[in-house]
Amino acid sequence: MPRYKLTVEYDGGPFVGWQRQKNGVSVQEALEAAVAGFCGEAVTVGGAGRTDAGVHALGQVAHIDLSKDWPSDTVRDALNAHLRPHPIAVLSAENVADDFDARFSATARHYLYRIVNRRAPLTVERGRAWQVAKPLDAARMHEAAQHLVGLHDFTTFRSSECQAKSPVKTLDVLSVERFGEGLEIRASARSFMHNQVRSMAGSLAEVGTGRWSPDDMRAALEARDRTRCGPVAPPDGLFLTAVDYG
Repeated sequence: MPRYKLTVEYDGGPFVGWQRQKNGVSVQEALEAAVAGFCGEAVTVGGAGRTDAGVHALGQVAHIDLSKDWPSDTVRDALNAHLRPHPIAVLSAENVADDFDARFSATARHYLYRIVNRRAPLTVERGRAWQVAKPLDAARMHEAAQHLVGLHDFTTFRSSECQAKSPVKTLDVLSVERFGEGLEIRASARSFMHNQVRSMAGSLAEVGTGRWSPDDMRAALEARDRTRCGPVAPPDGLFLTAVDYG
């Protein structure tokens, strides 16, 4: 049974998240319906990251098994035709080995969190960035972020609903850079816990406004206490940008 790796882009605004749920349409469900419309097969689409409601993707990765060996371009184009009018696009489809798993074969996941730092309301960026009106010091935010890089117990930045077996993770990259009125927070790791990136972004904003010092970020991490986390940043600014495989 041929297995296909799909690279998927989507606007998470209209969806309840990646994972199939009873309270609305998910990205996973929309893709499964597109497969059924294309070839009549009922499949389960496996994804690399279970993005939350409102979170976007520029490079989500998924896999599907089909009974027929279709040309990869046919799979891509047919799925895109059946995904309309959902804001989901299959950027590519490619044949992969039977043991490839979008989630468990991944070696790194890369996220981008976007902040627009201005007082005027958002227009074209609405739903795709977090607006913070107070001035943010990106250099202090980056300094604070480095306290989180490495192997740590991230209990402070872990959602109470997180189902991960352990809060101990290795964060490979956490950077903050300003581009005009925009700030980009980039995070890379083999895996992340539920709401971890948004929790870190919200705490970094506390440093940026001056409410926290960079050392307060380290203290919050070392406390291993969810109540020490800053406000969780909204989903609008979060993008899953890429997933790496060995």
